[in-house]
Amino acid sequence: MGEVSLTVNGRAVRREVEDRTLLVALLRDHLGLTGTHVGCDTSQCGACTVHIDGQAVKSCTVFAVQVDGSEVLTIEGLADGATLHPMQEAFRTHHGLQCGFCTPGMIMMAVDIVRRHPDGLDEETIRKELEGNICRCTGYHNIVKAIDAAANEMRATPQMAAQ
Repeated sequence: MGEVSLTVNGRAVRREVEDRTLLVALLRDHLGLTGTHVGCDTSQCGACTVHIDGQAVKSCTVFAVQVDGSEVLTIEGLADGATLHPMQEAFRTHHGLQCGFCTPGMIMMAVDIVRRHPDGLDEETIRKELEGNICRCTGYHNIVKAIDAAANEMRATPQMAAQ
């Protein structure tokens, strides 16, 4: 057993976990943050994507003890209270979801994509960047539209692009 101390969605957290506990399990099973989904357990689908110290990471590939001292942002921490993050709002407005299972991971990856491409995105870049996130329901068309729309809004609001 090991102890892990980290900040999750702006809140200090300390838990004792087995050394083999994955970050996704810590978030879901120990902290009750079930917005981060377990899809494949092999890092293929991206449903478990969260931000660790500002970068998108598949949380099924990281042991909880590896993030000791880190800041973790999940889909639950992205909105500002009742106000959705521009990426969440864009997915809603542009129908960038169908069953919703992949949506939290897609949104977390999309926010990171915008952060890494501050000078703008095109459809080809968005599609290439999403290759590690799988959606089984959509043809990605509306997901790409949502990311493009949110990217424009996030660039207009610098603090949003920095998340």
